[in-house]
Amino acid sequence: MMTIPKPRSGAARILTAAATATIAAMALTGCGGPGSVGSGSTVEAGSGEGTINVWAVDGQAAENDALKKIISNFESAQSKIKVNLKLFPSDQYTKAVNSAAPGDLPDVLDFDGPTLASFVYNGKMAPLKGSVSDATLSNQTDSITAQNTVDDAVYGVGMMNAGLALWGNKKLLDTAGVAYPTTPEKAWTADEFTGALDKLTAVVPGGKPLDLSEQYGFAGEWGTCCSAGPVIWSGGGTMLKDNKASGALDSDANVKSLTKFASWKKYTDPNADGLAFTSGRVALSWVGHWTYPTYKALGNDLVSIPLPNFGKGTKTASGTFAWGMGAGSKNGAAAGKFLDFLMTDESVRTYTDANGAPPATKTALAASALYGPGKQLQLLGDQLSKACGPEDQISDTCVSVTRPVTAGYPVVTDQVGKAEAAIYAGKDAKEALSAAARAIDQNFADNDGYKK
Repeated sequence: MMTIPKPRSGAARILTAAATATIAAMALTGCGGPGSVGSGSTVEAGSGEGTINVWAVDGQAAENDALKKIISNFESAQSKIKVNLKLFPSDQYTKAVNSAAPGDLPDVLDFDGPTLASFVYNGKMAPLKGSVSDATLSNQTDSITAQNTVDDAVYGVGMMNAGLALWGNKKLLDTAGVAYPTTPEKAWTADEFTGALDKLTAVVPGGKPLDLSEQYGFAGEWGTCCSAGPVIWSGGGTMLKDNKASGALDSDANVKSLTKFASWKKYTDPNADGLAFTSGRVALSWVGHWTYPTYKALGNDLVSIPLPNFGKGTKTASGTFAWGMGAGSKNGAAAGKFLDFLMTDESVRTYTDANGAPPATKTALAASALYGPGKQLQLLGDQLSKACGPEDQISDTCVSVTRPVTAGYPVVTDQVGKAEAAIYAGKDAKEALSAAARAIDQNFADNDGYKK
């Protein structure tokens, strides 16, 4: 899966939603309504001992090994709880969860952030309050808590998060005489960014200094979460308002912002081979933290820069895979103890050292050798610490935004991504966004607004 990195690499922790969204959409469209929606009433505390079943996506070898090591550490730290881990191929995981009856679900399960609301809607997940310790819940960063909260109840905890930036080649920036911002508060305006691109055209071989990660595909989750999303939010817009897309997604603010974004196509290297930045073909790459293991080959010439400010401050998507409890668990006490162990500093460090992702707990993030204060990727850590929460709570000063928390997210991401791809290809922004808004609203109407 490499143009999109394999699941459990950082990119897939955002981008796997592109594949799972279609499955979730099929599961939701036309459904008669939720089951025992998120009440958690079927969860039993149990004895707090015995074997718990755990489901997760089968990821990269380093991440699988890290998870297995954490499980071994958990079993060694106490003798009364054993863990039965089952790994699923990424293209089968969400289907397996959606097709399982609540009683057939595991005690603990992995989930991609945007799928949580649909799992809750269909009665698959249990709230964690009372099973997971208050200390664990309070140590979650605000951005990951926002992702894992549905209707004011927390259904998940995360070891890691995901973040975006412009990676810059300092040598090329200096050659072009381009001064660059290093904090969210000083982000380039969209017009300043255009000016920087104009200067940089003269110092790159093909005259196209920008990589927008087109190889991931704007029509998928990459478009929604990582390009259209930050552009919309930074311009003061939203995808939904009061559970409707019409008037929100196709707003004048979004038309203006996405038209500006599309105007940068003339500066953009399509990056079909994924080598545009490391080969020096471009000076700036709009992408996530997961490219750091490759990009760090630039050494001291690698710099991180906030995404452009379209008027309401720079914004980035946040959120990725996390862990929750199956609604039918008969051993909630033991499952809660395991989730507590997953969120310890040692476990989080073991896992994020394996994949390079930003830690999603406050203590581990502060101590991170990559994302902590004074470290090379502090910008990304700082952005995730400035959490907006859901898109209806955005302010000028917050940075990381949670993708729309709705069981209808699959159709939202499908339509927003397609609209952005069309706009980037030259279609009128108002027309593309209005068509997407109508499709979203029709789907929501067909499903009673995905309300309980």
